[in-house]
Amino acid sequence: MSNFIPKVNNNSSVPKFLQLVRSFEDAVKSKLLDVGDMLPSVNELCKECGLSRDTVFKAYTELKNRKLIESVPNKGYYVASATQNVFLFLDTFKAYKEVLYGAFRNALPSSYNVDVHFHHYNPRVFEDIVLNAIGKYSHYIIMNFDDKKVKSAVTKIDPSKLLCIDWSINVPEQCSFLGQDFGDPVYDNMVLIQERLKKYKKLVFIYPEFTNHPIQTISAFEAFCVDHHFDYEIIYKVKDIVVQRGELYFTVSDRVMAKILDFAQELNYSTGTDIGIISYNETPTKKYIKEGITVISTDFDKIGTKMADFIMSGNKIREFIPTEMILRNSL
Repeated sequence: MSNFIPKVNNNSSVPKFLQLVRSFEDAVKSKLLDVGDMLPSVNELCKECGLSRDTVFKAYTELKNRKLIESVPNKGYYVASATQNVFLFLDTFKAYKEVLYGAFRNALPSSYNVDVHFHHYNPRVFEDIVLNAIGKYSHYIIMNFDDKKVKSAVTKIDPSKLLCIDWSINVPEQCSFLGQDFGDPVYDNMVLIQERLKKYKKLVFIYPEFTNHPIQTISAFEAFCVDHHFDYEIIYKVKDIVVQRGELYFTVSDRVMAKILDFAQELNYSTGTDIGIISYNETPTKKYIKEGITVISTDFDKIGTKMADFIMSGNKIREFIPTEMILRNSL
């Protein structure tokens, strides 16, 4: 048995059970406790730390949920592993992915290591990295995309350990999913702001040749314009963009948004007055650009937190996080 006894600060605002959890996590991380070491008994901790049995049981239950300790009937509690390794496979590292990752990392105990990889929508890279990672991690969190190699690769992962995020394409039925719907919510949110949109003579959707944004958003935009009698245009090439007064620009690319703002500045157009802008995906800076850019976005903080919940609880989830319009000066 290890001689390690955690310290509890009675004056701290942190709950005592959580102080115990963090103390044991830090002890494992700093090698004060090794894999296989026996932990103090419940009675011993109650006596040494002046705690109730409920507090100690709650701490040990949480450590078991985090898979850091295991219990052996009639023997006690032991350190199960020094760390848990998580495989996180993203498409690209854009600003909103940084928000997602930050929320995920903040909600995950420090005893978990997260290995981050990027596939950049390259099927061969995706397949090679996934196949090389199989069996090396306790959990796999993956952003899929539309390719047969993606579908083939993810089906080789233990579905109980797999969480597919963001886009619902090529998600095995047995695994967990957490993401956003790129179709109907776009239509529904535009319905909510249709009175604001009526001040523009045309709605222009820009879907540049370099984007990998799901095409369902185009269909939703077009359906809204047809159903509610708005003049509209869909532009697929950046070179074809001509910014004109009285038009609203819906863009799924921050690069394109910046180009539109450059045009507006050259022409001395004001956003929200001369032209309108709706940008896809919230980032920390869009509320400050030009006194605020209107965005349509899911809550990436919430997705990151729920990713951590999946790992901690081990429960299967199948959930879409709502997509909402955040109205700002550009509309």
